[in-house]
Amino acid sequence: MLGLATDDEVGAFMADVEAVGRLVDALRAQVAGEVDHRSRRTLGEDGLASRFGCPRPEHLIERLTGVSQAEAARRIRLARLLRADTALDGSPLPQPYPFVDTALAAGEIGVEAALAITVNLERARDRADRERIAAGEAWLVGEARSSSADLVAGQAKTWRDALDPDGSEPRVDRIHRLRRFSVGRETVDGLTPFSGLAEPEFAATLRSALSERTSPARRPRFLDLGDAPAGDAGPCDDIPDDPRTSDQRRYDILQGLLLAGIRADGTNRTPLTSVATVNVVVRASDLANASGPAWLDDVRDPISAALAEQIACDGGIQIIGVGAHGEPLWLGRRERLFTAAQRRALAVRDGGCVFPGCTAPPSWSQAHHVVPWGSDGATDIDNGVLLCHFHHRVMHRGDFRMRMRDGRPELLSPRWIDPDQRWRPVGGARWQRAA
Repeated sequence: MLGLATDDEVGAFMADVEAVGRLVDALRAQVAGEVDHRSRRTLGEDGLASRFGCPRPEHLIERLTGVSQAEAARRIRLARLLRADTALDGSPLPQPYPFVDTALAAGEIGVEAALAITVNLERARDRADRERIAAGEAWLVGEARSSSADLVAGQAKTWRDALDPDGSEPRVDRIHRLRRFSVGRETVDGLTPFSGLAEPEFAATLRSALSERTSPARRPRFLDLGDAPAGDAGPCDDIPDDPRTSDQRRYDILQGLLLAGIRADGTNRTPLTSVATVNVVVRASDLANASGPAWLDDVRDPISAALAEQIACDGGIQIIGVGAHGEPLWLGRRERLFTAAQRRALAVRDGGCVFPGCTAPPSWSQAHHVVPWGSDGATDIDNGVLLCHFHHRVMHRGDFRMRMRDGRPELLSPRWIDPDQRWRPVGGARWQRAA
């Protein structure tokens, strides 16, 4: 049946199916919460899970539904956050997150978005008053009705830090304590496992270096003509497609970066020197006051402005200041904008490909004229957006329309995607979602 449907009909049907799925997911979380409540420890062996021979409610849900324990625990966690407690006299207390509870039950938001909102607001609840928590909840629920769960999660973390600014520094200290890297022993195949947890600034640097070298526009090439195999003097276009997987390419890139760093010294500049730069985006007012959030490239959790000032002293990390309306003010300490730094300014504002749901970083994106250059569109950041190669072609096909408003790109989707035909702001820059 779907094979005979038009593109518009398939898109509309998928949206309807997802709406039904959200309603079902809300019921699943509600039932899991009831199982959890009837299995609470105070009931002992009379608890529901114990009567079925399960030590925990997650195990019972896993047995009855076939879902993983992780999924069962996720449903229980959301249900616990939404459950209204009772006072000592037995009277019910107010619902902790009424906006989330109502929108979830109506199928307006999904479980992922609901969990992201409640988990992050819960971390600030002990230090922020009820009115501010409610304001953040209402705003986030409104965004969740039209945004992806990943974007809402990033916004919720920003609200968490805005509501609880004193909690940012303890989180930085905790992250620093938890950093680690370990190298195991060889397996029977001769391979050595390694793993670790990275701090935000190192994670941003590593992702920037990997993105720079794994961009679809890059191909394998020799560092020097003398490095080419004997007899291979053909043009670069004769180089075969890279047979490596994405994981293998990232491994080889990481190995090359480490070896280059080990072999390099202060007087030896090698052709392997990285040009990858990590941007730290921060409001100019926050940087001056050494307070408020800042954002690293490709890292969802914000850091403090004070930490941004500190890590910017390191090579390869550059602070970019923005004004009250998100306009780039300055790049680093010397270079002015609107010259050769236009693409960097677009990266600051857009955070990568601006197309909804796309996660392509700035290094994978191309500059697109909103008003075409052939129609007297200026080559200026006020007329440019970042789009990955695929979505750049999508925009030129004409199914979607784009405009600039107050220096920000807005997108109008086809009617089968957005029946309301509303212009919606697009772009993934995290600092533009600050509370």
